Amino acid sequence: MPANLPLVLGFDTSAAHCAAALVQGNQTLASHYVEMKRGQAEHLMPLLEQILAQGGVAWSDLSAVAVGTGPGNFTGIRIGVSAARGLALSLGIPAIGVSLFQVIADGAGDDPALVALTAPRGQAYLQLFDQGVARGKPMMHDPSAPDTGLAVMGATRVIGQDAQTISAALGLVAQPREITDLAPRLTRIALRIFEAGDPIDRPAPLYVRAADAAPPSDPPPLILD
Repeated sequence: MPANLPLVLGFDTSAAHCAAALVQGNQTLASHYVEMKRGQAEHLMPLLEQILAQGGVAWSDLSAVAVGTGPGNFTGIRIGVSAARGLALSLGIPAIGVSLFQVIADGAGDDPALVALTAPRGQAYLQLFDQGVARGKPMMHDPSAPDTGLAVMGATRVIGQDAQTISAALGLVAQPREITDLAPRLTRIALRIFEAGDPIDRPAPLYVRAADAAPPSDPPPLILD
């Protein structure tokens, strides 16, 4: 692999897992996924060190870092975003946030679509995509009885989780899709954003829903402005 190609390290801790991948050009140099309900803060950095060692590169070789911004677990998202911002600051490289909506929509075509993700308590997260770009803010709906106003937003299909249930309620085409290669796909999306050369905003958590009433026993990492 030519040394002048951008090298991106991506990771996600937005749910009950730690996932990471190292991508250069069209090649995934290393990838790992570990299921865990808690402990992402302790496991993330050792996992990233392992990924770099497996790829035979050093921190100083990275062109950018990528992080999953959610939606998902509140504390998990903040752990990932805080780590990405800290690494970017210390290494002097960009941190690129990628939502799980972008991961589901990636490579699924450019026609207008509602991208769907499973949400807690039997709900679904939805966001409109057109030409592969998110339009408007994500929303949370009952997948079996979504707001019928969604059908007039221009979408012709529903992509992702709960797609069949949501599309049947709205009279749209269903395109079921699961995330089976989270870290590599997330990192490849970030690599394309980096290569486009456009200004890159610092990653920020994407929550969609309000926090549960009971706070976690440990305070989440602080997100600095």
